[in-house]
Amino acid sequence: MSTKCFGFDYRTGDAVRVDFAAAIESVSELFPVPEGIDTWIAPAFIDLQVNGFAGVDYCSPHSSLEEIARSIREQFATGVARLYPTVITGSEADMQGALRNLARAKRELPEGEAFEAIHAEGPFISAEDGPRGAHPRLQARAPHIEEWRRMQDAAEGHIRLLTLSPEYEGSAKFIEEVVSSGVVVSIGHTKATREQILDAVSAGATMSTHLGNGAHAVLPRHPNYIWEQLAEDRLTASFIVDGIHLPPSFLKVALRAKGIERSVIVTDAVMPAGCAPGDYRLGEVEVTLHPGDKVTLRDGNRLAGSALKMHVGVSNLMRLGGLTLREAVTMATTNAARAGRVGSRIRGLNPGDRGDLIEFRLNHTTKEITILRTWLSGRLVYENPN
Repeated sequence: MSTKCFGFDYRTGDAVRVDFAAAIESVSELFPVPEGIDTWIAPAFIDLQVNGFAGVDYCSPHSSLEEIARSIREQFATGVARLYPTVITGSEADMQGALRNLARAKRELPEGEAFEAIHAEGPFISAEDGPRGAHPRLQARAPHIEEWRRMQDAAEGHIRLLTLSPEYEGSAKFIEEVVSSGVVVSIGHTKATREQILDAVSAGATMSTHLGNGAHAVLPRHPNYIWEQLAEDRLTASFIVDGIHLPPSFLKVALRAKGIERSVIVTDAVMPAGCAPGDYRLGEVEVTLHPGDKVTLRDGNRLAGSALKMHVGVSNLMRLGGLTLREAVTMATTNAARAGRVGSRIRGLNPGDRGDLIEFRLNHTTKEITILRTWLSGRLVYENPN
């Protein structure tokens, strides 16, 4: 049975009726505009980097399926219908345990359909302070194809995004093999040289992970690995737009350099996201969630992921980055689908794409977005109770 929803099209501002089930069937303009319409319609958001949410750690092999299901439902309330649960650098045993757990959740949970694929952020990253970010130093290591295959086996083949640093010898050959299996390779947590970045891109790397973060506090004016990735048109860059990880000036310049068409928003949310301020533990790492949703290592001021909710990030793109609604939503939907190779999600609000939709209100003054309903493959998975 088809569902009908009404609202303003996020791309054009025209009033439309969308008929959809598992896929969008039709989008019809309404003229004259019916009285009482004050909501907007857009494809549901896609988050390519979520380490955890609502007190649930996706990097832990011990997170229960019930708790994982609850965390997914909490993300439906932020407008996200598809996500890449993300496992960060750890021991081989812990990473494989977490990957098995996420694969099982995808397979067994009714909410598991929202787990589009898995993002492995490490362990093949820089061990150096700065680029390593909050990842554990002792577990950062050079790429090894046999370990990669064991990771993919543990994930039941569901890893479709791998973040690595191409600073190690043999990285280009490793990237070629990973990309040949249909996995997107993203450059991140790196101190790679210009030549190493160019070799990685020539080998098939197509993304930059949370560009501007996971970096040294002080860099040469030029060359440096941030400028090189900003200048490389073959790389799509993801950004954490929580108002904490990136100052507005860098965000504006980076978006102008990459162009909206090569830019994606991610939350990089960690387990405390959506929780009360306090102390938490992410695997081997102790962190603090501060008022204002800043997450830092407990033994210092280094950022350790974010507590960002996607609908807030999209609002921030308009408020801090100066983007239009269409541009901001595009970064969270069709751009993310293209970068992460999410099938049947690259055309937006058009017939044939999946029935993943959101209905929301927009405060034109504050740019605040309020999610009213979220659909996943035509199934209503969230409705705002207010």
